[in-house]
Amino acid sequence: MYHFCLFLEKRNRSETLIRMMRTQSLHGPSPVTTFGPKACMLQNPHAVMHIQDPASQRLTWNKPPTSVLVIKKIRDASLLQPFKELCVFLTEVKNLLVYVEKKVLEDPAISGDENFGAITKKFCTFREDLDDISNRVDFIICLGGDGTLLYASSLFQESVPPVMAFHLGSLGFLTPFKFDTYQSQLTQIIEGNAAIVLRSRLRVRVLKENWEKKTRNAVRQVEGGGASEECPCVFQVLNEVVVDRGPSSYLSNVDLFLDGHLITTVQGDGVIVSTPTGSTAYAVAAGASMIHPNVPAIMITPICPHSLSFRPIVVPAGVELKIMLSRDARNTAWVSFDGRKRQEICHGDSITITTSCFPVPSICFRDPVNDWFESLAQCLHWNVRKKQNYLSSEDEDF
Repeated sequence: MYHFCLFLEKRNRSETLIRMMRTQSLHGPSPVTTFGPKACMLQNPHAVMHIQDPASQRLTWNKPPTSVLVIKKIRDASLLQPFKELCVFLTEVKNLLVYVEKKVLEDPAISGDENFGAITKKFCTFREDLDDISNRVDFIICLGGDGTLLYASSLFQESVPPVMAFHLGSLGFLTPFKFDTYQSQLTQIIEGNAAIVLRSRLRVRVLKENWEKKTRNAVRQVEGGGASEECPCVFQVLNEVVVDRGPSSYLSNVDLFLDGHLITTVQGDGVIVSTPTGSTAYAVAAGASMIHPNVPAIMITPICPHSLSFRPIVVPAGVELKIMLSRDARNTAWVSFDGRKRQEICHGDSITITTSCFPVPSICFRDPVNDWFESLAQCLHWNVRKKQNYLSSEDEDF
């Protein structure tokens, strides 16, 4: 009995010590999965989402990088000199193979520069939606605003190389690097000395009713030796999926399903389904909360809903959302993906949204926490106000 009591005393002391210890993890502790003497959580490895501690997310290379994709805002005269300077440094100093979009080099200010022509001959070019560069690029450099990072994301429908974004645009919420010290910053990244934040994306599947009919016909044609039909559209979205009423003057009327269950009908100007990264974009302008990009979640935000009680909600990242036109909708709806690929949604069409397993590894200037709050302060002026004056002891008497 004495040994048992001594064991309990030691165990209680060790448990107290564990509770007192504080780690640097940004996530809470893993919850206990046994409840009481006989109950426990059913283990299902296929439904578990493993999330690495953001404090330990560091960039490393299996092999030294040899190629880089440089994305530049098209026909922006202010970016010409930084673009040329960067490309010379990458090719001549770092001996990297530079990939550039073909239409960037078609800019007369670049194609007409004879001195820069010797450098452009070493480039590899590609065309959006025509050339696949997914397995050729080791990392990405963006020159411009937040739109360049969104564009970089759209080029990679599966695994995305690490992205280094320079603030050379207007807002720059997603572009933490300044171009003044690009050489030292690039050298650190090439050496693998950098923190990264994994910005989750949404996998969006748009299924048209006529495609379902085509698919059924295609099966018959394939069985009969005919050609197969077109597949549904699938998009990888970094910011948000927006479903709105388009040019119609009527309210949009769409049904919102979560894991197969109808949770509500959205009546208003539309609805925004966003990632944590997108929560600081269109969603925050529509009244949503701002979510740190390391939080595994999906934000659902109505646009001007015809109900005062319809507030934005946050749902777990592992759910499946589905949006369809309501049966009694007076008009069609329109959908866009990060502001692009806009298309009409008719009766019978569906939009299925899940969290993608291919995030965007965004390279941090300092770390995921400091970079995010720095962006909130500098770009959105979060909680900026004139400070209240100090109240002296004499003033307290009045």
